[in-house]
Amino acid sequence: MTVVLVTPRSFGRGDEVLRRRLADAVERVEWRQDGDLDAPTLRRLVAEVDGWIAGVERIDRDLLDDAARLKVIARYGVGVDNVDLAAAAERGIVVTNTPGANAGAVAELVIGLLYALARRIPEADRRIRAGTWPRIRGIALEGKVVGLLGLGAIGREVARRAIALGCSVRGHDPDPAARATAAALGVELAALDDVLAGSDFLSLHVPVLPATRGMVDAAFLARMKEGAFLVNAARGELVDEAALADALRTGRLAGAALDALAQEPPPPGHPLTELPGVVLTPHIGAHTDLAVRAMGERSVDNCLAVLRGEPAPDAVPLEGARDGDGR
Repeated sequence: MTVVLVTPRSFGRGDEVLRRRLADAVERVEWRQDGDLDAPTLRRLVAEVDGWIAGVERIDRDLLDDAARLKVIARYGVGVDNVDLAAAAERGIVVTNTPGANAGAVAELVIGLLYALARRIPEADRRIRAGTWPRIRGIALEGKVVGLLGLGAIGREVARRAIALGCSVRGHDPDPAARATAAALGVELAALDDVLAGSDFLSLHVPVLPATRGMVDAAFLARMKEGAFLVNAARGELVDEAALADALRTGRLAGAALDALAQEPPPPGHPLTELPGVVLTPHIGAHTDLAVRAMGERSVDNCLAVLRGEPAPDAVPLEGARDGDGR
């Protein structure tokens, strides 16, 4: 009997066609989309399935030790930093993801966050609800420099939208292919320090790797243009949140918008939840109707292909996805 475990909360929500497609292709689907599965429960479930359409669960060596039947981990999304790829490969487990499926959705959120910061929209809303009618002065996006760290699928979509809004876009990406990408988009490719020093808005689109974990620290923030804004719709682990809070308190940065935090949800009293210049969203970048449908279809395609003994369309190599930006 072929059994598939499904754990992402939004997989197939309101899409009975997708759910039926998966259910009809295997003998049984274990729908466990309640979230926050404890380790013993997850270990028991994984031991009894052949395929797993997985969300953001931590999939480490210890968990895979009990997954004797498991043939495929089909990530519902792009990032695979929570998956021990080496341990999976040792056990013959194919790991897949859905590159590019959510690029447009995340890019749209980034543009929304740029406007939220520039026009101080959340502040205006809060003050009206508090009974005032303030005259709030914002800044125009038109003519400003948007810096992008990473020109993967999401970075490219942000660039297209920002240029259409009249922004100048400056990017940094060490990938040799980035030069051609930047030229095609009309993005100025520059050294990291030049992007930091010259950007009015800086948006992160890089993976969590040893070299990038905590990269946005006090030294990084000190190299940014004074009065600039930071946007992070990638991974919370990229940012030293204490250093960011200090930069905001001192006025070194004018504001920040974050769709990802190191701990989600943030604990009570987290400094970034108490600063007025911060816009926070609950990791919703990929959650639009189109993106959810695309991630669902791609994850099912990958899972079923492996279970049929065929190559997965989006198999992740042992060294992992090149970045967390849907490249």
